[in-house]
Amino acid sequence: MGELIMSAPVAGLTSKNRIAPEDVVMLRRDVFADGVVTRGEAEALFALDQTARDKCAEWAPFFVEAVTDYIVHQEKPSGYISQDNADWLVRIISRDGMVDSRTELELLVHVLEEARSSPGKLCVYALEQVAHAVIDGKGPLMLGGALVPGLIAKAEVELLRRILHAHGGDGNIAITRGEAEVLFKINEQTAQAKNDPSWNDLFVKAIANFVMCSAGYEAPTRDVALRQESFLEHADPDIGGFFSRMVSGGLAGIIEAYRSPDDIEAEWEAKNRAAEALARRAETIDAGEAKWLVGHIGVDRPLYENERALLTLIKHASPEIHPALRPLLDKVA
Repeated sequence: MGELIMSAPVAGLTSKNRIAPEDVVMLRRDVFADGVVTRGEAEALFALDQTARDKCAEWAPFFVEAVTDYIVHQEKPSGYISQDNADWLVRIISRDGMVDSRTELELLVHVLEEARSSPGKLCVYALEQVAHAVIDGKGPLMLGGALVPGLIAKAEVELLRRILHAHGGDGNIAITRGEAEVLFKINEQTAQAKNDPSWNDLFVKAIANFVMCSAGYEAPTRDVALRQESFLEHADPDIGGFFSRMVSGGLAGIIEAYRSPDDIEAEWEAKNRAAEALARRAETIDAGEAKWLVGHIGVDRPLYENERALLTLIKHASPEIHPALRPLLDKVA
């Protein structure tokens, strides 16, 4: 960060370590009436957020709204976060690779939600903040209670869902490998805990989206791909059998959201009914993705219940499976 040039009112607030409700009114009305229009002004707000120890309840919503508006709408092109702006945001909210305040975490998620498009790395960075909190019990996720290291609670699942929905923007973007990596890391580190059942639901649907889209299926919107069924919301985390509930209640519903490569091609091939061409395009999982998946599931250990559900889903959805996946799918025969 370069040398900060602050307006007198902002500098005055920085020196007194306290932000009162009337200060926020003054900032909205006088200092930033036309919004935050330069990076210097945005950095001054960050400096204020970090130095003021005593902040009123009105501060955080103002800060999040003002900085989000600058990053998403003032910087060109409006609605699209450039790699440069994403790098700047990560730099300014990070200490040792981690976000260190609830307000800055909320800002990060809000920016992703407001933008029409953002770099994949920004979403992965946001997911990693949740992973830090879940795995190590560190970071600013305390939602009215202490974090339990190695366990994923409902609040954290909902934050992950928000981040993944946000990165989908208004396009049909499949879950990326970077996002899937973080989800696998969380699953591996929390598998022995009494996680909230909503985690299984999100994990299976997100990884299925990644795998099925890499196999040539048309990506539904993330809203549709990650939609939560109510039967999982009310499940008791102490009761096993997630797998059987998933298969009986949710499997067909998940597959329904996707259109197979055959369906997509059939629209323009219907005229000549080229059955052989359609058969050749049977849905297959790409070799690179197959190898990647094999390296993440059940290596030197029994399958986790949610991995078993995921593999069952893939088996039902893809009749022609890449040979590298056969040994995995045989485990759920």
